[in-house]
Amino acid sequence: MANPNHSTSSNSSSPTRSRRDFLRTTAATTAALGTMAIPRSVHAAGGEILRVGVIGCGGRGTGAVVNALMADPQTQLVALGEAFADRAEASLKVLRANPEIGKRVVVDADHTFIGFDAYRQVIDSGVDVVILTTPPHFRPQHLKYAIEQGKHAFVEKPIGVDAEGVKSVRETCELAKQKGLSIVSGLCWRYDSGVRATMEQIADGAIGDIISIESEYNASTLWHRGDQPDWSRMEYQMRNWLYYTWLSGDHICEQAIHSLDKTAWLLGDASPVRAMGIGGRQQRTGKKFGHIFDHHVVFYEYPNGVRVYFTCRQQDNCTNRVDELVLGTKGTARILKHRITGETKWRYRGPKPNMYLVEHQEMYQGIRAGKPLNNGHYMCNSTMIAILGRMATYTGQTLKWDQASASTQHLGPTEYQWGDMPEPPVAIPGMTKFV
Repeated sequence: MANPNHSTSSNSSSPTRSRRDFLRTTAATTAALGTMAIPRSVHAAGGEILRVGVIGCGGRGTGAVVNALMADPQTQLVALGEAFADRAEASLKVLRANPEIGKRVVVDADHTFIGFDAYRQVIDSGVDVVILTTPPHFRPQHLKYAIEQGKHAFVEKPIGVDAEGVKSVRETCELAKQKGLSIVSGLCWRYDSGVRATMEQIADGAIGDIISIESEYNASTLWHRGDQPDWSRMEYQMRNWLYYTWLSGDHICEQAIHSLDKTAWLLGDASPVRAMGIGGRQQRTGKKFGHIFDHHVVFYEYPNGVRVYFTCRQQDNCTNRVDELVLGTKGTARILKHRITGETKWRYRGPKPNMYLVEHQEMYQGIRAGKPLNNGHYMCNSTMIAILGRMATYTGQTLKWDQASASTQHLGPTEYQWGDMPEPPVAIPGMTKFV
């Protein structure tokens, strides 16, 4: 079977065999990459410097730069792009003060780019690798241009907010394969040693055949950056992008995709047949919270009859829990607890390197070895699973995978400028129509 970091088909005459082969191969690949030397590469022979640019300088972008520079000592941050100058300045201040990587932050004033076109300026500035960490709405456009210009890319999750965006990224990932370029996803649990080992145990039959999966990403509320009299409504929405579906995809896409990604991984990265859901706003009802929901419950049906029962919530003073409970014919597994019970009793007690660091280590090892990673299939599939769930909760309808994937809905403007930006209405199940 192909390297699981490359595109794989979700169709198989034997879903169980496909899933087990897939998970087993993932573990083998992990072991190989973990001991891989850093040999000559067409992009950076020997100890040559790989020049990194970051597009989107919030907390995740700043953290990803730290991970990238720590992952490979022959990297430098040379360009930075951001919509807002204050965010760029704050990020550079943090990065330059970091004692471990600060000396390799060599961003000149003329390589700090601000505005909607900053992504083009970063990509055209002579970088080898780009880190894409803007709000997800912009991901398809930014990734497309990066690959067209021959850059390797680290791509945060999700990779889009609508089916149109997912389709664009799928096409871009195919282009990256043709060009021999890396695309590594920010779906970080794929790079966690304990999760990988647990997936390998399940692939080897430790719980038998999977019957159902209970998946939860139930957490508290996140940040809000307030409002200022001089902010246009476009600026307000972009600074508080979590709360606008056109920018974030709703928290089922922006945050809870991590859990949906693990459920897809367990099932060989197949796509569900259909989904129905329930969702709404109970606690975050104020205007400042935009128009996203604060809870979603989605039931996914997969081709092999497996059901995924999924919940996600962003509400304060409630029980928080994030994990997957996998029910099999011979036992059960807790994915993030790395534990299996039933006929086989097992618990992972091995090393736990930082998964955020590991994803960058493996990316740069692949680049230098001339064996670029391409996470395209699963990052697109998992994003579309999250979008399908949101479509089901927003409309209150049972929706098929093919129906959702063919959606023509485009979220957000087609041209970007500072000024007025309409406030989208809150979806009402049973009234909001599928597009």
